[in-house]
Amino acid sequence: MAEKAKIAILVSGRGSNMAALVYAAKSTDCPYEIVLVASNNAEAPGLKLAEAEDIATFAHSHQGLSREEHDKIMHDAIVHSGAEYVVLAGYMRILSDGFVEKWVNRMLNIHPSLLPKYRGLDTYQRAIDAGDTVAGCSVHLVTTELDDGPVLGQTEVAILPDDDAERLASRILIAEHQLYPKILAKYVTREADPAWILNRVRERALALTETHERESFGSPGWRVGSEKTGKYFAYFTQKLHGEASVGLLVKTSGLDEQAALIDADPDLYYAPKFYGKSGWIAIRLNTGRTDWDHIADWLYKSWRLVAPKRLTKMIDIADQF
Repeated sequence: MAEKAKIAILVSGRGSNMAALVYAAKSTDCPYEIVLVASNNAEAPGLKLAEAEDIATFAHSHQGLSREEHDKIMHDAIVHSGAEYVVLAGYMRILSDGFVEKWVNRMLNIHPSLLPKYRGLDTYQRAIDAGDTVAGCSVHLVTTELDDGPVLGQTEVAILPDDDAERLASRILIAEHQLYPKILAKYVTREADPAWILNRVRERALALTETHERESFGSPGWRVGSEKTGKYFAYFTQKLHGEASVGLLVKTSGLDEQAALIDADPDLYYAPKFYGKSGWIAIRLNTGRTDWDHIADWLYKSWRLVAPKRLTKMIDIADQF
């Protein structure tokens, strides 16, 4: 089984969503483990629960500290724990931009509304007052704008005719406890998901000048030039010609460079079937540690090797200024 993603959870109170994540993590097939529960409140009941479950805890009051000072203390504790992701579970603090930027795309939050509806507080009563027939909860990535990050998943909860805010909140909380572990598990394993990987490659390939996508032997490939005369500069491989790994095929300058790359990092590079004899190289993309800037560089390099001279000349001229 692949190494589990390491999670730090921030709480301020009882930590019921934290508990849902802790118990989900006990499943042998759960892809994450909780390595820290931290709080701005040393008396938070969530800390006592975490301690009872043999999870490391940390607490430091925000009283008398600037937002930035307190966030630095929390950040340092998270880093020390070895956590790769931060999960907010009733953490009643507005985070500084600096803290959020340190954990960009690695910090999740759950919010008791169907975002983008009802950001902020009093979400249950606002949904009732608006005459909505459904409310719910959303898991989203945390950005510097409050409750405004990309939504990763939602659960709708019906609003009953006699609901008040408390009754509605109790049902939404049940939905939260089911949604959060599921979305977190999906998110931390996304880099091994072929569909997610393909979309990341596609974005970068099609961002290059005069490129288009065309299937080759049932797999996506990208060409530069016209539909009629374009040349392939990259292929996505999942089962292309029987390949087992998920990867990207790009052109090298020749067999010498191909051999040098494989010799230098055989865990990342390998000679693909069929294309390998022509000097193409395959880069593994399902390791969970893909450097996407490196992939973008390879796509550009491969694109340059086959792009029409009129395109490369234009780029060379522009690079001089």
